This record gives sequence, C-alpha cells and structure tokens, in this order.
Amino acid sequence: MNVSLTAELEQFINRKVESGLYQTASEVVRDGLRLLRERDELHQNKLDGLRREIAIGLEQAEQGKVAPFNEETVERIKTAGRNRRSTRARPA
Repeated sequence: MNVSLTAELEQFINRKVESGLYQTASEVVRDGLRLLRERDELHQNKLDGLRREIAIGLEQAEQGKVAPFNEETVERIKTAGRNRRSTRARPA
C-alpha cells in the first residue's frame, strides 16, 4: 500500500521517529491509525447510547409519561446541567 502525505505530516512522522518514541515511520502511522479507530469506536458508542436514550424517551412519550415543557422545566434542566458540569469540572 502506498500512502501520500503532505510535507507537514511527513515532517511530523520524522520528528516522532527522531524523538526515539518510535523506531520507524510505519510504527507512527500504525499508532495513529489505532488512535483513529479508538476515536471512531468511542464516537459510535456515544451515538448508540444517544439512540437508546431517544428510544426510551419516545417509548415514554407514547405511554403518556411526559411533563409539560414550560419555564419551570427549563430551569430544572439548566440546574441539572450546571450541577453535572460543576461535578465534572472538579479535580479528583
């Protein structure tokens, strides 16, 4: 397989090899492809989770398990989101 790289990417790979972290350019490319695959899998898992959550919400709506969407609901959602964000922002 032949791959064409931009000069910038070729220089990046060469710097990685020169750093001693990798023995060859092929190792750098393989590592990069592994990371790309991991990122794709993570993205797919997130999408699958969102689809499950949407299906649950649609099922609840079909069963009439809904709440009115008003200012009180908006404030409750905002508060929950702020709480979740502040919990994630705290260093462990």
